[in-house]
Amino acid sequence: MNEQYFYGHGKLLLSGEYFVIDGANALALPTTVGQSMRVKYRPSYQPTLNWKSYDHTGKLWFESDYEFWHFNSIKTTEHHNVTQKGVSEVLAAARLQNPHFLRDDMDVFVETKIEFPLEWGLGSSSTFIYNIAQWAYVSPFELLKKTMGGSGYDIACAQAAGPIRFQRVEHKPQWESVAFNPSFKDQLYFLYLGQKQSSANEVMKYNDMHIENKAAIVSEISQLTREMMSASDLVTFSKVMVNHENIIASALKYEKVKDLYFKDFWGEVKSLGAWGGDFALVASDRPHHETREYFEARGFTTLIAYSEIVRSDVSGHK
Repeated sequence: MNEQYFYGHGKLLLSGEYFVIDGANALALPTTVGQSMRVKYRPSYQPTLNWKSYDHTGKLWFESDYEFWHFNSIKTTEHHNVTQKGVSEVLAAARLQNPHFLRDDMDVFVETKIEFPLEWGLGSSSTFIYNIAQWAYVSPFELLKKTMGGSGYDIACAQAAGPIRFQRVEHKPQWESVAFNPSFKDQLYFLYLGQKQSSANEVMKYNDMHIENKAAIVSEISQLTREMMSASDLVTFSKVMVNHENIIASALKYEKVKDLYFKDFWGEVKSLGAWGGDFALVASDRPHHETREYFEARGFTTLIAYSEIVRSDVSGHK
């Protein structure tokens, strides 16, 4: 069988959440974990597409067969309480961009493998879209626009070697690699909050909000992104975290994650991405074991060190 292999990195958005949609500068980090996709072909007189998705433990969690005319599902088996949403929709959208996509007389066998728990929200959808776009030879940003929507920072992360500065300019994505490698990174952590949010739903909610002085807020967030990238010590970085959190909370009328769960924490905690959901950024000047014990005592058991999950290419070049 002929075979192809594709891979996309996961993502974490350190600054610019929500307002990145309207042009705010954002600092985004590709992760050391992502999603792979392997495609095999076999000649056939009645071609079908067989799709299998495996979770981070190697367990099959979704399987379906599709016909090639409209990519309708012929037979679907779910092995997990999370459904592989949108396979048909994304494949059909890719076909619209590239009419020659999957037109040969071949049975096609696709296997995807995600390297992090599905509920973590590190980019199971964005890496899925990125991989299909590579396979179909189409723009991943256009494919995202036609399916999930969003700013596109996660698509940029899927193909990035290290930290990036991302911005939408005239509704088009622009990004560059940045040499973000804080000397205090051993004092930064990512805390899983256990409340997975739908990025697509959060984008829709944000777009429906009436936010006063949005342009001014976009400018403030962009400035905080610059300050975050240039911070030389944990104290300065923590102040930027607090300022960023205050601006978002005030503009969107959302409650800050530290006020919700960690009022007595000695360091700082900042929401990431869709607020109240997946991960939060933690800054702590106390030892790792003490920081971990604080969160474990409150029922939050997944605390990941910065260097463990962030891709470390910090050359500052694309």
